[in-house]
Amino acid sequence: MREDSVMLPFYTSQHAQVRITLIACITALAFAEASSANEYFVAPGGQDSNPGTKRAPLRTIQHASDLAQPGDLITVREGVYRERINPPRGGSSDRKRILYRAAPGERVELKGSEVIKNWKKVQEDVWKVTLPNSFFGSFNPYSDRIHGDWFDPKGREHHTGAVYLNGEWLVEAAKLTEVLAPDGTSPAWLKASQNRYLMGAQLWFAQADWTNTTIWAQFKGVNPNEQLVEINVRRTVFYPDHPGRNYITVRNFAMSQAATPWAPPTAEQIGLIGTHWSKGWIIESNVISHSICSGIALGKYGDQWDNTSANTAEGYVKTIERALQNGWNRKTIGHHIVRNNIISHCEQTAIVGSLGAAFSTVSGNTIHDIHVRRLFSGAEMAGIKFHAAIDTVIRNNHIYRTCRGLWLDWMAQGTRVSGNLFHDNADQDVFVEVDHGPFVMDNNLFLSAVNLLDMSEGGAYAHNLFGGRIITRPEPSRQTPYHPAHTTTVAGLVQIKGGDDRFYNNLLIGPAGSLGSGAASSTSPKSPTKDSGSGGGYGLWVYDFRELPLQTGGNLYYNGAQPYGKERESKVRCASDPGLRVVQDADQFTLNLTLGPEIKQADTRLVTTALLGKAKIPQLGYENADGAPLRIDTDYFGKRRNKSHPTPGPFEKLGQGELALKP
Repeated sequence: MREDSVMLPFYTSQHAQVRITLIACITALAFAEASSANEYFVAPGGQDSNPGTKRAPLRTIQHASDLAQPGDLITVREGVYRERINPPRGGSSDRKRILYRAAPGERVELKGSEVIKNWKKVQEDVWKVTLPNSFFGSFNPYSDRIHGDWFDPKGREHHTGAVYLNGEWLVEAAKLTEVLAPDGTSPAWLKASQNRYLMGAQLWFAQADWTNTTIWAQFKGVNPNEQLVEINVRRTVFYPDHPGRNYITVRNFAMSQAATPWAPPTAEQIGLIGTHWSKGWIIESNVISHSICSGIALGKYGDQWDNTSANTAEGYVKTIERALQNGWNRKTIGHHIVRNNIISHCEQTAIVGSLGAAFSTVSGNTIHDIHVRRLFSGAEMAGIKFHAAIDTVIRNNHIYRTCRGLWLDWMAQGTRVSGNLFHDNADQDVFVEVDHGPFVMDNNLFLSAVNLLDMSEGGAYAHNLFGGRIITRPEPSRQTPYHPAHTTTVAGLVQIKGGDDRFYNNLLIGPAGSLGSGAASSTSPKSPTKDSGSGGGYGLWVYDFRELPLQTGGNLYYNGAQPYGKERESKVRCASDPGLRVVQDADQFTLNLTLGPEIKQADTRLVTTALLGKAKIPQLGYENADGAPLRIDTDYFGKRRNKSHPTPGPFEKLGQGELALKP
């Protein structure tokens, strides 16, 4: 690296701003906790007959939950807790929450699994265990088949059960014979998968009858009775059984190993932890992993129409209508905060929410390894998958090694996606599907092979870095809703023609730059021809064929990326390759980028509500969730932008030369 290289940490200035906010939040929480009516302690050596004091703690979190009233604090001491927490009540307001927390500085694990011993050897590395069905109680994951609207099993059955060896999950076989096959023999579907996450996979298979459940599993080279072997037993870890349990905070736990069901937008959405159609939860600073389907669920309640709508033209429209009748409005639903969590190893989504995620904030989370095994498929997989993200803010998240990073499906209106880092996502970084806007995406780093799949209209994209392809498609076959500003009320339903987007002050880079394992460096940019643009390309030329025109200005195009055909002013094209790369060293990521004098040549303007105008279909302006005017006057790091001539791209005045940005 040259001596004039610039070394900058990701989120440096953002962290300063976030730190101030966190200090204020912690001070408020400390005051709230100090004034709590009661503090209940839970410890592995406690007894539920105890009063729950520090000296005489309870044994189970559930018993503490049964006792806690609004304003109370539940402190859980270090240990492993194998139980499902079903809070019977929530807080009464934001100031009188019920707070569940791990004791400061202590590791507390909440697991939906149980340890299993007494494995019997069958042959070579294959072992089995037989459990009475009474062991599972009313829910047996090994007879619970994954199913639901828009789920694709890929021609075989899948169950919500799982087997873990020393914390790593094994792969469910389609047949018992696959587990019993001679050593070194893999089933055809596993050989054909070419999935590095399944290479060398150890298989398991379960069979349940009226009285017992038998599990066969491969434990290569080890005796499972001498290792930590766990199996899924509980559907969820932290989830209320009824809606309307509001104002709950869950902080600093490690939560894992849940037999979660498929979570489509038309059914009750149950995650490893979930809010169940409520208001005002805070889920923060947790480590969440190994959920069969979803990690965090902010979604819909259940009713008799669950999983009955996938093949009906009006299915989700009817779901929305019923939700409006069932209290879906700004006063009663949403307003959740999901922040600073690490979420991984979920095979549907890290965070899912249909309707119930409206008016929420999702920030500072690290999301990775989501839907990477791909044993099943469907239409609901992403790092974050929201339907109706009305006035929802998604900011400062790091999302990588997923199928698609963020999927905003139906009714993304008033949504802001800001300051996020996306890379190594296999399908796309962001998919916006049948939204009419207005929504805003600013200061993001889009670094995968495909950055944006745009089947929407009315989006505003400002100060982003696009290092891959953009795909745009109309959607004439469906009519989808739009709303009056800041409400859930449906104002009308319209088809997606495509276009009516705004692109201001972005960096768009052609294909020669290497973006790591998610790169498309071998793909050549397409020239603007009479092509629909549906296959995508580098730059904004793909919008030349959409019915509704774009608003553009201040964009900088590198290395063959092509501008929008009508973008006659405020554009700069640079033939050079900026050398965009993402390099991973252990858990450390570095973004390398080389900028020259062209960075100062774009004719940029400060992006504001006034500049962006109104989205065509809803006839609404681009503003903040609280209705205040929008000003994109800070960069990715939180640094103030020049008001008269802001720097294009996510970084304000970084200078020229080689840049190395470290998270």
